[in-house]
Amino acid sequence: MSNGSFPPEPGRRGGTLAIVLAALIPACFAGWLLWSSLGGSKDDGADGAGAPTTSSTSSPSPPSSGAPAVPSPPTPSGKQSGKPSGKPLDGKVVVIDPGHNPNNRDHSSRIARLVDIGTDEKECDTTGTATNSGYAEASFTLDVARRARTLLEARGATVRFTQDGDRPYGPCVDERAEIGNKAHADAVVSVHADGAAAGERGFHVILPKSVRGGGADTSAITAPSRRLGERLRSRFAKATGSEPAQYIGDGSGLDVRGDLGGLNLSTVPKVFIECGNMRDSQDAAELTDSAWRERAADGVAQGITDFLNE
Repeated sequence: MSNGSFPPEPGRRGGTLAIVLAALIPACFAGWLLWSSLGGSKDDGADGAGAPTTSSTSSPSPPSSGAPAVPSPPTPSGKQSGKPSGKPLDGKVVVIDPGHNPNNRDHSSRIARLVDIGTDEKECDTTGTATNSGYAEASFTLDVARRARTLLEARGATVRFTQDGDRPYGPCVDERAEIGNKAHADAVVSVHADGAAAGERGFHVILPKSVRGGGADTSAITAPSRRLGERLRSRFAKATGSEPAQYIGDGSGLDVRGDLGGLNLSTVPKVFIECGNMRDSQDAAELTDSAWRERAADGVAQGITDFLNE
């Protein structure tokens, strides 16, 4: 007790205490109600109503290491982190022309009829060549063409065939050119295998000669077709390990011709590729090997891709 103070009167002390209690009790009760409505202390059990929930399709969270979680950087909408958007051949149209037709042999009179190739007339089509063991060029060209189609479509290209083994014969060479023209193709490649003399090896690409006559006028396509052929030559050699043929085209792997209706009548960039010589035993061993044909298809697809991405 400090000096100079006096004790309160008994009646006054009791009244003051009653007033204080009357004010405190309602305040404490209101605070308790507020605390309860918020779910209690954050230290309540993990199974309490305030714990976060997980979807039934979500993966369980790994145990905590004690270190704070580091959020992953956001990925822009519509894109995968670390991968380029789009495909290199989106919007491009490629026509692949599998040489000949496995059914041509059953329609010899029809494929023998002559058609206009612009500068001359030539047979509608032929049966093509074959290896000594009987593996037909028409079977080879369809297999390589289908493999190349798969690769090109995976890159975003629209790929069309002149025939997919689904016709009784042909089409004739003039119609093969027309298919590419009507498709407004950005590139056309006709897949073949040669039937040269035994001992002659290698591949070559046939380019259109600048011709004009009848329905033929290749003046607008010779330059882009050469670029397509050069890309194809480079990529095919790299993919297959094959050397350009020495028996044609001065060993350059490129040959220019003006007697093929499929080239003369084309109004879009187009080339032929003779993938090897079916009449040579060493080349035939490659042409009949499915793993080699996959590499050949890769070379064709990559050559086309390089040309279209110029």
